[in-house]
Amino acid sequence: MSPLPPYAAVVLAGGRAARLGGRAKPQLEVGGRTMLGLVLDAVADAATRVVVGPPQPTPDGVRVVREEPPGGGPVPALRAGLAAVDTDVVAVLAADLPFVTAAVVQELRGRLTGDGVLVVDATGRDQHLLGVWRTAALRAAVPDVRGPTSMRAVLADLAVRRHRPAVEPGRPAPWTDCDTPADLERARQAAGLPRPPAG
Repeated sequence: MSPLPPYAAVVLAGGRAARLGGRAKPQLEVGGRTMLGLVLDAVADAATRVVVGPPQPTPDGVRVVREEPPGGGPVPALRAGLAAVDTDVVAVLAADLPFVTAAVVQELRGRLTGDGVLVVDATGRDQHLLGVWRTAALRAAVPDVRGPTSMRAVLADLAVRRHRPAVEPGRPAPWTDCDTPADLERARQAAGLPRPPAG
């Protein structure tokens, strides 16, 4: 089996997190680590790691860029992240996936055909911010548009393969995200640590 080509990783870490009280969602902790840190761990072997969003703590060597306009949504964020990518393959992930793993990213890389491969959850829903793509195809698909545009619309014309990762019994699925306080509480309970004190 031939080695997988090098890849970059773009992690979308913006948004207002209105349902979480406007807090910086990527910096919220699950299992004693920030969600952003956990996602970056899953792509630790990437040639380049790019975080798109406001200035925030990141490990050494991770580049932080800002979308234009700030807070403009995932499509402008993806466009800004792709500008910092110099590999033919790129992983695109949301910053609120505390249970994504390096193994899942490797599975996606190994299944890359056509323009991209993304995770499908247990309900059959595409997880547009958990996939691996041909960089050129994504760049061509991300239009320079005004106003809100959904990731679904941007990716609709690409040749996309879908992958449903195996989920270990008793373990949260890798596509588990944290959009609400209840989501965050469930993730913290699943990580096996008590909720940190408020403050």
